[in-house]
Amino acid sequence: MLHHTPTRRRFLQQVGAASVLTAASWSRVLGANENLRLASVGVGGKGWDDLTRISASPKVTVVALCDIDESEPFLGKAATKFKSAKTFTDWRKLLDQPKEFDAISVSTPDHMHAPVSLPAMALGKHVFCQKPLTHTVYEARQMRLAAKKNNVVTQMGNQIQSHEAYRTAVKVVRDGTIGKVKEVHSWQAGKMGWLLADDRPKDTDPVPEKVHWNDWIGVAPERPYKAKLYHSFNWRGWQDFSNGQLGDFGCHILDPVFTALNLTSPTTIRAEGSVPNKEVWYKWSVVSYEFPGTEFTADKTLKLTWYDGEGKTPAPEKLGLAASVKLPGSGSLLVGEKGSLLIPHVAMPRLYPEESFAEFKIEKVPAVDHYTGWADACRGVGKTTSNFDYASGLTEAVLLGTVAIRVPGETLKWDAAALKVTNSPAANSLLTKPYRKGWEPTWIG
Repeated sequence: MLHHTPTRRRFLQQVGAASVLTAASWSRVLGANENLRLASVGVGGKGWDDLTRISASPKVTVVALCDIDESEPFLGKAATKFKSAKTFTDWRKLLDQPKEFDAISVSTPDHMHAPVSLPAMALGKHVFCQKPLTHTVYEARQMRLAAKKNNVVTQMGNQIQSHEAYRTAVKVVRDGTIGKVKEVHSWQAGKMGWLLADDRPKDTDPVPEKVHWNDWIGVAPERPYKAKLYHSFNWRGWQDFSNGQLGDFGCHILDPVFTALNLTSPTTIRAEGSVPNKEVWYKWSVVSYEFPGTEFTADKTLKLTWYDGEGKTPAPEKLGLAASVKLPGSGSLLVGEKGSLLIPHVAMPRLYPEESFAEFKIEKVPAVDHYTGWADACRGVGKTTSNFDYASGLTEAVLLGTVAIRVPGETLKWDAAALKVTNSPAANSLLTKPYRKGWEPTWIG
C-alpha cells in the first residue's frame, strides 16, 4: 500500500510539468489489439460498478486503484479482486506516475470530478467520469475545453443513455411519431434518503482508522468528520459536495430529451421550491427552462419543466393526459403535435393517448455497452456517445437549474457564449466556487 500526501509545491510542480510537456508526452497511441491500462479513482459503491463493468472488456487491464477508504467495501475489496494493481489513497500520487496507465475512471463525489479529471486529461489520459460531470457550471465548460485540447477519449457515466429504453425513445421522437414537440415535463419524485440534516452538525466523530478524511474533503472547505452524514453516500445532501436531486438524476432523465430534440444551452431558467440554506440542498423544486427551438420542436422556443421532491410526481391531467394514467416516479413526458411520449426512468417508452396509437408498434433499439464502448474507443475502435463535448452541455443545463434553485423566483438570462448570467450577480457568483488552498485546479485559458 502506498501512502503519500504531496506538498502543495510538489503537486503544482507535477501539474505544471504536465502542461509544459503536453499531453502527448505522457500518452501512447493504442492499437485495436492492445490492452488499455486502466486506473480507477473511487472504487466503492458506484465506483465498484464502473470499475468492474469497464474491466469486463478482455482488452482492459486494471493497473491502479485509488480510494480514500482502505476498508473492505472500498479499496480493500478492489485490491482483493485486482491483485496486480497498485493501490493509492491519494489520486495526486497516482497521477505522479503517468507512464503507468492509459486511461482513468473517476467515480468520486461530485466535488472531486473535475479536480481529478482535468489534470488527468492534461497528462493525455482518456477519462470516464461519473455524472453529473462536474460540481459547477464553470468546471463543466473546462472539462469540454480540456478534452478537446488534449485530444482524449471521454465518456460521462450517465450509462442509461446506452440502455435499450432510452435509445428506443430517441428513435420514436426522431421518427416524428408524436410530431414536433411542443413542451417537455421531467421529474424525479423519489425519496431523498441522503438528506439527513437541516444544517451542519455541531458535534464530531473520530475519523475511522482506514479513512483519509483530508483527501476525501479534497477541494472543498475543511470540516470535521461526522459518521453517516458524508462518507460514503450521504454527501449528496450537502452543497459543498453535490448538486442535490436535480444534479443526481438530471443527467440521466434529461439525457434522452436532449439527445432526441438536439437541445443546446437554455436561454432562461427560473426555479421555485423549498429554499435551501448554504449547507444542505432543497427538499423539493420546480425548475422552468426555455431552450432555443430545433428541427424537432414545434416552436422557436421550447419550455422544459423539471419537478422533484418526494411524492412530487406531476398530476397527469396537468400534463394533458387522462387522470387515469399512472405516471412513474421518475421520467419525462414529451408533448407533441400528434400525441405524447412518456419515457419512464429506465423502462420502455409509452405513447398517449393509447387509442391513437393502438395499432402502432414501437420498434426497439438494442442497447450498447456504455463502459466497454468507452474502453474500445480509447483503443481506436468506435466512438463514445456521452463524450465531454456533449456531456458538458447537458451538465451545464442541469447545474444552471441548481443555480436557479439557490436564487428562487428570479428568471435568469443565460449567455452561453460568455458563460454568464447577464441579469443576476448573485446567480453569476454561483457558476464557480472557492477552492481550498493548495487544491486549486489548473484551468484552460
